Amino acid sequence: MRTISRAIRRTCSHDHLRTGAAHRDRRAARAESLLWPALVQTGHFTAMQVRGGKVRGLGLHLARLDAATRELFGHGIDGEHVRGLVRHILRDDIADASVRVYVHAPDGEPSHMVTVRPPTELPATMEERAQSLRSVAYQRPFAHIKHLGGFGQARHAELARGDGFDEVLLTGPGGEVSEGAVTNVAFFDGTDVVWPDAPHLAGITMQLVRSRLPAAGLATRHAPVTLADLPSYRAAFVTNAWGVRPVRRIDDVAYGVDERLMARVAGAYEDVPWDTL
Repeated sequence: MRTISRAIRRTCSHDHLRTGAAHRDRRAARAESLLWPALVQTGHFTAMQVRGGKVRGLGLHLARLDAATRELFGHGIDGEHVRGLVRHILRDDIADASVRVYVHAPDGEPSHMVTVRPPTELPATMEERAQSLRSVAYQRPFAHIKHLGGFGQARHAELARGDGFDEVLLTGPGGEVSEGAVTNVAFFDGTDVVWPDAPHLAGITMQLVRSRLPAAGLATRHAPVTLADLPSYRAAFVTNAWGVRPVRRIDDVAYGVDERLMARVAGAYEDVPWDTL
């Protein structure tokens, strides 16, 4: 299988990142080689935070890329090749970054594009991290794939931010909660952490946190959650590649920032080992 790799690299200058060169098969790419990913939205990706050349849940990221590539394009991926591409783009001068690996198939065979941006750091305190969510009647098609072309969720999020919210909560028929535009959401009933079981993307951070919550003394389960159920929960939080954040309110339902809960959830995530690229 022939795999073409392309990457947009940003090189480091003190604490800033500037746009650098594009690469194809570890060589400088020509503009025409980038036309397909620029114009065609059939593809998928994974997003990760790199610190010191390491990533949390690297195996899950590679498994996600492989499963979606097989489903969409009928081929698997070579995980070691993808790791090599990311290492090549970061090289020795970028240790911390936000990295995305995209997969397209312009000629029927997978090609990879890696983008590197500045690292994202969440505020230090949970109070500063707290999010407000607005519910919208929208569900991502093929929600189990982290696919391209998410205009609907992006537009809903833009409108919500314009009205003072931080994120949207995607819902289906009957107000069934599924996920955020770029997050997974969980609810705490005082005993269990409940993840909505409507169609959603199994985020890498969600998977890492969920698997470690029992060791932190928190039972976890998937179950139906509707908008009508929200007042019955004591707290809520969201997860994505940036980490974990408490939810302050959803529509008109207010939640306090449960510091004890969030310390246990954040602790479970921080205990995840870092994998070398």
